[in-house]
Amino acid sequence: MKFYLIALLLSGMDESTQVQNRRERRSNVLLTAFVELSGQSLAVKLRNLSADGALVEADSLPVEGAEIRFRRGDLIVAGKVIWVRGTRAGINFHTPLTPELLLRHVPTPRPRVTADFRRPGLASKPLTLSERVAASRWVTPIAPDSPGE
Repeated sequence: MKFYLIALLLSGMDESTQVQNRRERRSNVLLTAFVELSGQSLAVKLRNLSADGALVEADSLPVEGAEIRFRRGDLIVAGKVIWVRGTRAGINFHTPLTPELLLRHVPTPRPRVTADFRRPGLASKPLTLSERVAASRWVTPIAPDSPGE
């Protein structure tokens, strides 16, 4: 019984609920951005962006709790590194981005190409003389069964 209660309590602390309970919808992107910390500029990959924050990726990142400035093109916004796991970090912006500013930095998705796979139709046409000669070389006549085989 104790094991069941502990498992039930731990399941309520699952990190997936944090992702599901986000306040703002995030747009998945793969863009270059910069994180500025103490006068240094660090190039990062921007993985997703919302009005409240961003997910960035880099080999070396600021520590959790660091006050930073996030820069992407003409967008510069102050923020704080909320979490760091491996090569990824979550940034929370101090002031939310307006929808107009956010949409300017999220590219419009390209239309998906749907492949049109169809089996070619079967059509027959008479063989040319050279095709008939080639076919006759490939085909060997079947001899009638001889007795004893």
